Amino acid sequence: MNARWRMFILVLTTGVFASIVIACKAQLSSSKAARGPAHGDGGVSAFYLWNGDIPHAPGKLLRQEPLPDHLLLTNAEKGLRVLYTSTNGIDGRTVIAVSGAIYFPKGTVPVGGWPIIAWAHGTTGTADVCAPSWMTRGKRDTDYLNAWLAQGYAIAASDYQGLGTPGGHPWMAVRPEGWSVLDSVRSALTAFPELANAVVIVGQSQGSHAALSAAGLASTYAPTLRIKGTVATGMAGPQYGASRRTSTFLFLILHKFQAMDPTFQPSDYLTESGMHGYAAAATTCVRPGPTVPLDDVLKVWPDRAKVAAVENWPTLRFAHPLFVGIGLADIAALPEFQYDIAAAACRAGSIVETHYYPGQDHGGAVNASLVDSVPFVEKVFAGQPVAGNCATLKAPPTAEPIPATTLH
Repeated sequence: MNARWRMFILVLTTGVFASIVIACKAQLSSSKAARGPAHGDGGVSAFYLWNGDIPHAPGKLLRQEPLPDHLLLTNAEKGLRVLYTSTNGIDGRTVIAVSGAIYFPKGTVPVGGWPIIAWAHGTTGTADVCAPSWMTRGKRDTDYLNAWLAQGYAIAASDYQGLGTPGGHPWMAVRPEGWSVLDSVRSALTAFPELANAVVIVGQSQGSHAALSAAGLASTYAPTLRIKGTVATGMAGPQYGASRRTSTFLFLILHKFQAMDPTFQPSDYLTESGMHGYAAAATTCVRPGPTVPLDDVLKVWPDRAKVAAVENWPTLRFAHPLFVGIGLADIAALPEFQYDIAAAACRAGSIVETHYYPGQDHGGAVNASLVDSVPFVEKVFAGQPVAGNCATLKAPPTAEPIPATTLH
């Protein structure tokens, strides 16, 4: 690795990433969900708190309501906030409520129904108010999702377990993310006959981890879903947060462990100052800005093996093609690390189509990749073969990075 990349890794470790002590702008509501101080519960409307009996089966719609105007997408005929059932990715058996949104494209429903994009979002935080179905979506993702709607695809967008709904959000944990994404589609199919059982999973950053998690779990967890392909940009692989060593990632990782283990003690890892930052992170969302210096908050970094146990993908061998879009100026998920994931999927026997985007950073590659991902998705929905480029895939060339302060 050359000096330029070492320099930018150093930048990462000294805190270019978003601070999670900057509050989200949440909607005001007279009806608040019950709050759990350890898990960032509350600050959202009563819609997110299900008090009735939960069906024993995951993938069932519990309720819906129209999205407020400021959360609608311009290319959507309508948008709904939804609450649906999924399996608790922590204990692997309890059926829980998960929130999300569904967007329907404009126009006449095609024969067989609208194909579905299962959208897996990037990091927003761990607090309920950070759920994308509640908070205002950024311009990048708004433009990106509008582009898919313009192609005539519906969008099922999970918030993930613990975002919006009670309980902690296990950030970058395979089963909570993957099962939430898959059940967002299953619940939509059971409730809306205008949707087709034809699915492409699409994710960015944390969402790319969720997308590959869902793709790897689908055959055993949701075998009736007809998944045609997966699209991943800004790929955040296992150990993404642990390798960065900033206070932002430290708080995300520790909140994950607290969500997964009620006996977990964050004070074992944090100074007194760190505990204050940790508490603030439970109720606020990730935004660009300075971070708390790591030396001020850290006693000891969490064991990598503990992180790997919940973040490692079950497989990178997929029964459908995988599209990978890599910005060569990405200093959040370094291009060579993303290349390693694509190459590992190739070695596992997957069909992988990888594209590099010079000058594009972690967020820029999302919309820049549409020039290639739209034709890819058209092909897989049409049942056309995708050859992939594993045989000619080479490590990314050295590129001149540009400043990037986003981790989502």
